[in-house]
Amino acid sequence: MSRHSLRKRVEVAFALCVVGLSVAWGFAFYGAIRFSEDRVLANQLRHAAERYPDLSLSLRGYEDAASLPEPLRDWAAHGPDEGTYEFVSEELHVAVVPADNPQGRAFVVFDVAGIEAASSEDWWWLLVITGVVGVLGALGFGLGVLVMRRAIAPVRQLADVVAGIDLEHLSAGDHKLIESGRFGRDEVGLLAGTIEKTLERISAFVVRERDFTGSASHELRTPITVITGAIELLEQGELSAEDVKALDRIRRATAEMKSTIEMFLCIAREADDGQYGERFGVAPLVDRAIEQQRYLLGGKGVDVDVHVESHATPVVQGHPQAFLIAVTNLVRNAFEHTPAGQGPITVRIRERDLLVTNRRSGDDAGGPTPDGAPASNGYGLGLGIVQRLCERNGWEFSLQVDEARVTACLSW
Repeated sequence: MSRHSLRKRVEVAFALCVVGLSVAWGFAFYGAIRFSEDRVLANQLRHAAERYPDLSLSLRGYEDAASLPEPLRDWAAHGPDEGTYEFVSEELHVAVVPADNPQGRAFVVFDVAGIEAASSEDWWWLLVITGVVGVLGALGFGLGVLVMRRAIAPVRQLADVVAGIDLEHLSAGDHKLIESGRFGRDEVGLLAGTIEKTLERISAFVVRERDFTGSASHELRTPITVITGAIELLEQGELSAEDVKALDRIRRATAEMKSTIEMFLCIAREADDGQYGERFGVAPLVDRAIEQQRYLLGGKGVDVDVHVESHATPVVQGHPQAFLIAVTNLVRNAFEHTPAGQGPITVRIRERDLLVTNRRSGDDAGGPTPDGAPASNGYGLGLGIVQRLCERNGWEFSLQVDEARVTACLSW
């Protein structure tokens, strides 16, 4: 494992790529120049050998414009400046040089016919050079990709390791996978060390939460069991009318407390994941929730209309206790916040969702808010609990509020 930092490795890799491409291009360019130079000299030597011994036919000097070849006379008559000129169509190169004559200049004409390559041959060579440049570019791109992949390989390895860790069920093997020593002492190792420490804190938190949930489950259920047993004993004796009313209030309070405890433990518990895959019917749990909360309608003069759509026998997959708690909260909110005499409360069971609709008064500040925020009293945090339970089980919850009605929808 390299001890250099990731930034340094990337810098070195990029520099090596640039140097390698520069050297390759330099050799290619130098080779092209040498090849073209040799090719021109070879053509010139061949052309001279073909005209031997009259080599002067290729290179001749002229004192005045009138003695030049016919295609050059008009051009020379206008007094061109000193220098070299090329006439492509005539395949002639002309040099204008100073001379001791009345015109002050002389002409050197070089016949390049047969020396310069044909245009078609030039195009072929251009195609070859383009191909070489393309190959070099492709090699450079491939080399860059290869080098960069090797440079960031530790980062990808770390990301894959972290992605494969189940944060809800951390084990000792997971901590070994993320040990910083496996990734060197560069930035990747530093990041791995930070993630390792974070996982240790998460693991400790999960253990504490699991231990607390187990202990709280026992400590919270025990008083409820004792109170329930005491109520059953009191019911066996002779009680006055006032005692019966007080006992009913205690029973309802105990049932509410038990439901509240079950609600919070259901959210915090992690030991019963297997129950989240159960399949159960909706109608029996809805009837149970309505019966548990029906006492809230005492004295309001409000009826509950439970309607099941034709041929609808919905079956839900998830945690049955969580579903009961969610439905109980929706029913309780509807029963609590429906004004007296402004019923009925409608509970509609359909194939894919459950609708609970009730009327509301204009000053119902304690009821559900239009944005679905939890209310503030009694089961005021019930809607927040419903949302949490739905997210945990893959259900959906929505709340529609207008000036007259509130409709809670639980879909699956």
